[in-house]
Amino acid sequence: MTRRSVVEYVAAQRERYTRASRPDKGRLLDEMVAVTGYHRKAVLRLLGGRRRAPPVGRRPGHPRVYGPEVAAAAQLVWEAAGQIGTKRLQPFVPELVARLRACGELALEPATEQRLGQASAATLERLLAPARRTVPPRGRALTRAGTWLKQQIPIRTFAEWTDAQPGFLEVDLVGHCGESTEGSYLYTLTAVDVATGWVELEALGGRHQRRVRAAIHEVRRRLPVPLQGLDSDNGGEFINHALYTYCREHRITFTRSRPYKKNDSAHVEQKNGAVVRALVGYDRYESRAAWEQLQRVYRLVRLHTNCFQPVQKLASKPREGAKVRRRYERAQTPYQRLGASGRLTPAKEQELARRYASLNPLRLRREIDAALEQLWRLAVRPGTTNTRTNNTSGDDPTQSGEPSAHTASVTGDCEVPVAPGNHQF
Repeated sequence: MTRRSVVEYVAAQRERYTRASRPDKGRLLDEMVAVTGYHRKAVLRLLGGRRRAPPVGRRPGHPRVYGPEVAAAAQLVWEAAGQIGTKRLQPFVPELVARLRACGELALEPATEQRLGQASAATLERLLAPARRTVPPRGRALTRAGTWLKQQIPIRTFAEWTDAQPGFLEVDLVGHCGESTEGSYLYTLTAVDVATGWVELEALGGRHQRRVRAAIHEVRRRLPVPLQGLDSDNGGEFINHALYTYCREHRITFTRSRPYKKNDSAHVEQKNGAVVRALVGYDRYESRAAWEQLQRVYRLVRLHTNCFQPVQKLASKPREGAKVRRRYERAQTPYQRLGASGRLTPAKEQELARRYASLNPLRLRREIDAALEQLWRLAVRPGTTNTRTNNTSGDDPTQSGEPSAHTASVTGDCEVPVAPGNHQF
């Protein structure tokens, strides 16, 4: 019998059961148990026809601590931090709330601010669950092995970064080729300081060795600390005479990862996905206009990433029997880690502090979103014709090769066309 048939059968027997004597009720109950296959108590509950009354007043259980006002504030803070994970976000919440309040972006009741500050990472995860977005698909691998100078450039593995000081960078290229690797298209050079998590991004019109060297020269010029070391993969864009000579002339330690071991470059690979792909996406860009707009995006992104996106670093990884337990340091922004490293000169430290105090994280996010909207309009979609704006040569849209004054004037610390106060480091 179906549940509906059982309910109809018991309802038909209810009047008979109500009028029966006690011995007859027992016999009738045995009959209904045999027909329905239900337990006697279940049949009695159906005969009684009682329904659990809906709760009156507050819901059962503990009272709600983190209401919709806390969830709304958490979402605003999460947006200001670039939608990062809650384990990185939670230690930075008090400072970010104070910064948003000073910028006039957030006004909270004292009780709401207190609850938001005491929320754990797991609580923030639950509060932010409705606002989460899907992860974009993976892109194409564009690394081609470079055979020159492999014997001269030593290998450095992921386990050898435990004593890294600020100034040692992992570098990699991200190709903006869309669905096809044919033809010429833009690249992004991603450079990550291993010790602090500081991120530098530079758009390139190709991966020729001279263009890569020019981009690394710009990264070196912008870096708040002296560039001491470079670690790359085995692609020919890095393993070449031009970059090897450049590093030797400027006394920069040049190392490479093991072939086919992406975990040796874990720091830069993580930023490739969490920063470049998460923002720029997987479209194809070819024109000079797209290169110029990508540079504008990166001038804003580097400010937001380095100042308002905390980074977790592994503190220890002890083995307990068959389990390996990872313990992480308290999440800090790259700017905070750089200031605590003691490697900044007093003048540079004051300059960074002054510029950090002038930044509004939510305004930066809005400007990044607006710049990305303009960039996405310049993408080359499948089935459309390629129109290279201001670039009839079909070569590198930056028109740059050597690290020259022209390169510095185009890709250096020029004035960002946004609201006053948004300066570069």
